[in-house]
Amino acid sequence: MSISKVVSNGRNTAWIVVVLLLIHAALLAYSATRHSPTFDEPGHLVAGLSHWDFGRFELYRVNPPLVRMVAALPVIAAGYEEDWSGYHERPGARPVFGMGADFIKANGKRSLWLLTIARWSCIPFSLIGGLFCFCWSRELWGHNLAGLISLSAWCFEPNILAHGELITPDCAATSFGLGACYFFWRWLKQPSWSRAGIAGLLFGVAQLSKMTWIILFGLWPLLWLIWFCFCNSMSQDGQVSRGSVKTQLLQLASILLFGLYLLNLGYGFDGTFTPLKDYTFVSSALTGLEESGEEGNRFQGTVLESVPIPLPKQYLLGFDVQKHDFEDYRQLSYLRGEWKDGGWWYYYLYAFAVKTPHGFQLLLVLSGVLLWYARDDMNWLSLLALLVPGLVVFVLVSAQLEFNHHFRYVLPSFGFLFVFAGVNRFWWGSTGSLHTEQEADQIHEAGTAINPGRTVVIRLSKLSVVLAVLATVASTLRVFPHQLSYFNEVAGGPASGHNHLLESNVDWGQDLLFVEEWMDENQVDPREVQIVTYGYIGRHVPYLLDGDWADSENDACWRIYSWQVLQHDENRERLIRNGVPVAYTHWAVRDPECHAPGAKADEP
Repeated sequence: MSISKVVSNGRNTAWIVVVLLLIHAALLAYSATRHSPTFDEPGHLVAGLSHWDFGRFELYRVNPPLVRMVAALPVIAAGYEEDWSGYHERPGARPVFGMGADFIKANGKRSLWLLTIARWSCIPFSLIGGLFCFCWSRELWGHNLAGLISLSAWCFEPNILAHGELITPDCAATSFGLGACYFFWRWLKQPSWSRAGIAGLLFGVAQLSKMTWIILFGLWPLLWLIWFCFCNSMSQDGQVSRGSVKTQLLQLASILLFGLYLLNLGYGFDGTFTPLKDYTFVSSALTGLEESGEEGNRFQGTVLESVPIPLPKQYLLGFDVQKHDFEDYRQLSYLRGEWKDGGWWYYYLYAFAVKTPHGFQLLLVLSGVLLWYARDDMNWLSLLALLVPGLVVFVLVSAQLEFNHHFRYVLPSFGFLFVFAGVNRFWWGSTGSLHTEQEADQIHEAGTAINPGRTVVIRLSKLSVVLAVLATVASTLRVFPHQLSYFNEVAGGPASGHNHLLESNVDWGQDLLFVEEWMDENQVDPREVQIVTYGYIGRHVPYLLDGDWADSENDACWRIYSWQVLQHDENRERLIRNGVPVAYTHWAVRDPECHAPGAKADEP
């Protein structure tokens, strides 16, 4: 019995979906217990706590509050030590990172447990994304098998697993952006008020997950116009129905307004309709000043100054701060051993090539081949609605050339690729056109009877799809739970990741617990160790890990470098020759002249 026949049974498919999601949840839950706080997480958690405790949204305003507010709930229930002393407010202020370090200090090792339960509370975001992925793929490509291919890719793609375990908003934004676009596509196919309501609901939730999806305010009307002009509401004489135009325009406006309402609701309508003149901006784009970082407001004294802005005040100020960061980011970018002030237009394309499994890449190639082969029968409007949102995200992020640090910025585009990969189900029963299942089987049988050589191609393609899914699973599990440091086999795997990329692509501070395990296994005394890391991660060490640590470089027999720091060091070649790897993110180097009894690990 073929795979397609087995999964044609709804009950069989339901069980497979449940099993895949349970495995996905288990992987996320376990990973959440194994990793120390990443660079952004303590700040997100503190900001979420402040939203609940004070009803204010200044902290971490560069991202909407949904994910961190959910993450904060179990921490509030469990209880925590407060330290708000680091708070300060001024235009462009971002005190949240220091406050996150203060939270770690105040709660000590218990911070690990608090962060773990916060992470667990965010696991449903990834599960919801998997369901959206399955449902859209099944409905678009017309078979349960399509949904299962897409869901399998979602559940085992290392970047989804890496960010699905964290309380940062990237995975949630991927899930809700995909869900919003899925229900918008369903509304495009068959406009109704009920479908418009669901699309508006998911649109609002997507806006509350990450600012990336602000693009949908402009993109969705454009997609509707294209769809309407080519497909919808044509009468027999070829004239567009005025009633249909009016109804659909009202529904489209309702979708956008409902989403806007939910965005404001998520902020408790904090500062909604503040006149434009009452804002103080810091980005050159909104101040009109040449120097980014100077305070101002280019709209004061213009006809626009009294316009009330229908957005939460901190949302617009967050957009301004984010824009300022892109205008005046003072840290160098890194790619393949090169440091640069600015970025590369191909940075995210390269990152995709080295940080996604070859199996997933093969699925996309096979999808493209099938798309070309069946181009005359493909529903191009549906394909447009699927691929354009993700493509726009990828292009807009790639166009920000002020700096390149984080592959996760394009993660919201991934969901659409998973759904696209579901088209490979047509190797099991049609030429690739969007026919009914019965029509697909008839076309498949007729084609293979007329051209036996085609049978060989189809069988090889089926085998390739199966192997691609299995290869994706195997490649991810091979490095688990180090999926944040994942690099594929051609790139040299996680051990060679630092040769390609840095920042959250390799070391985001997640491996301090693995450093501690390495020290225990090698009987290295913390008093003779200095962990050389970056930013606020170094401040976490004495509060998260056991033992007293070396006070200075002179007291340390061992220096354990983060790759983020080591790649900056002018002596890195010598240090690499004389060191040993710790997890995939650190490099331990022992001073050969140090003979302290605590350092018993074998010298490299």
